[in-house]
Amino acid sequence: MNDLNPPTPTAPGATSPLTGLLGPCVRGALFVALITGLAYPLATTGAAQLLLAHQANGSLIRQGTTVVGSELIGQWFAGASYFHPRPSATLGPDPQDAGKSLPAPYNAAASLGSNLGPTNPALITSVQQRTIAYRQANGLAADARVPVDAVTASGSGLDPHVSVANAQLQSARVAQARGLPLAQAQQLVQQHTEARVLGLLGEPRVNVLRLNLALDAMKTGKE
Repeated sequence: MNDLNPPTPTAPGATSPLTGLLGPCVRGALFVALITGLAYPLATTGAAQLLLAHQANGSLIRQGTTVVGSELIGQWFAGASYFHPRPSATLGPDPQDAGKSLPAPYNAAASLGSNLGPTNPALITSVQQRTIAYRQANGLAADARVPVDAVTASGSGLDPHVSVANAQLQSARVAQARGLPLAQAQQLVQQHTEARVLGLLGEPRVNVLRLNLALDAMKTGKE
């Protein structure tokens, strides 16, 4: 059955009804592109540089004109004369086999956690081994309690902080390695303890990189 009101064919040479929409569509698209793709990014970037320049530029830590790291990304320290960060599960390429990976603590190019559940035997074994190593490195008793952040990796593998308890337990080792009075090492930890955000969020913590830089800046008779 034929339609009662069939569409009227467009006469040859007549203008299509869609032609009148082309101009508004193009202008609307350009307007949105300018606002969201140019004006808004410029405004937010300008506001960030004006109000929070340090954070907007990566929270970089400098020694003179040299960038030595960021407050937001941890670094690996293993020597007895340095405070150690928490374990890291990040990986790096195997130089012997490009298809394999090797443990590379605090590899900022490959942020990740172990993804092992709390009942995973591999995680339990790893925590037990780290606990033994932590006690031995810091001269603790075999049954001494160990802070959880000292034996577990963070979700990113790049956590720049350790707990205050973790840092204080390492103070004796660092003081002995550097020939410092224990009280001086403990005081340095207190000086670099960061409080809760707004007094409510998170826990007091110590930025390991800043603490170790402060150690190196001290004049001691032993490296």
